[in-house]
Amino acid sequence: MATVAVSMAGLLSLSACGGGSDKTESGGQAAAKKVEVFSWWTGPGEADGLKAMEAIFAKQYPQFSFFDAAVAGGSGDQARALLSSKLQANQPPDTFQGHAGAELQGYIKGGKLESLNFLYDELKLKSVFPQQLIDQISVQGQVYSVPVNIHRSNILWFNPSVLKTAGISAAPKTVDEFIADLDKVKKAGKIPISIGSQWTLVHLLESTLLGSLGTDAYNALWTANADWSSADVTKALTNFKTILSYAGTPQEDWQPAAKQVADGEAAFNIMGDWAYGYFHNPPDGGLGKASKTDFDWAPSPGTDGTYLWLSDSFTLPKGAPNRDGAIAWLKVAASKEGQDAFNPKKGSIPARKDADKSLYTDYLAWDLDQWSTDKLAGSIQHGVVANDAWRTAINDAVGLFQQDQDVAKFQTALADAAKNSGQ
Repeated sequence: MATVAVSMAGLLSLSACGGGSDKTESGGQAAAKKVEVFSWWTGPGEADGLKAMEAIFAKQYPQFSFFDAAVAGGSGDQARALLSSKLQANQPPDTFQGHAGAELQGYIKGGKLESLNFLYDELKLKSVFPQQLIDQISVQGQVYSVPVNIHRSNILWFNPSVLKTAGISAAPKTVDEFIADLDKVKKAGKIPISIGSQWTLVHLLESTLLGSLGTDAYNALWTANADWSSADVTKALTNFKTILSYAGTPQEDWQPAAKQVADGEAAFNIMGDWAYGYFHNPPDGGLGKASKTDFDWAPSPGTDGTYLWLSDSFTLPKGAPNRDGAIAWLKVAASKEGQDAFNPKKGSIPARKDADKSLYTDYLAWDLDQWSTDKLAGSIQHGVVANDAWRTAINDAVGLFQQDQDVAKFQTALADAAKNSGQ
């Protein structure tokens, strides 16, 4: 804990030393005022998408200087920990990334965010964002974030050649088929399923719960009268244990785990659709792999017809040092131009309904179609259904389960986390 505290203090100091925004240039002309944009987009694909939006921002708002305050770490766990420290110290960035949904509830209840209704009215955003998304990011009629994209969590990425070698003709459609295929791959001498750091196991858990329980029962877990102690949940967690027994050595994060599939070292990886950008983008920002040849995809086992969704969004913190600059960034993030520049590189689809569909090909074209027809379920790890305290408790329970593999203890911990969620 002391080490973490020192690390946080160091990061806060670095952020505070990010550069003077009010100094003048040698010629006496005022320098562009810094806009600190806080995110966790540092990996291939996501960083490329951020740079594409940054270029638009620089062109449209030359009076401001973009300051990338991204913190590395898939899913944003490290970034959120630092962000919490900054907000508690009343040192907010000008704007920060957050997942739409329950994740932002703590910030809203704590009075840390400004309502963005004024911006939605000015830009007429309620007519270009889906109503279900507006509902998810609103609290008592107030909207607190600007969604940049829609992501899908429940995607099974696989290597066609590895499956063929193992005698598997198609992606598994059920959890039972998946477990049988994992065993075939193991016998063929390859890694059955690759995993990354601990958060990727929570990501795997949500797809396993959805695939084992079905959409309605999964969605019921996030209601006031949810039964986390049921026999159906026990079965789902047992499936999770079995799947984990086939996992390879945990990698540092999701990218190296996904790369094991692309390189033919592993057969399967369950990860969000941001992996597409990493697989597909040229080698300077991705792996430069060919879809349907080097990698392929399908809904995670048991979840066909359900879109396990999440959305990246940006906020306006109260007390933002450069409020005008933050609003300028939010306008770029909300715009058709900004979203069409960002999402094809990120490996996501636009939150706007009027985006240029011709830009979304291959996996992304399939994804757009699925979003318009599938049932919806919300992601655990990525902030839709569980607030930060609840998500943290689930993460802790998964971490302990990874060590002891005790299903009964794991289920009790998840049931307790639900009871104590305060959501």
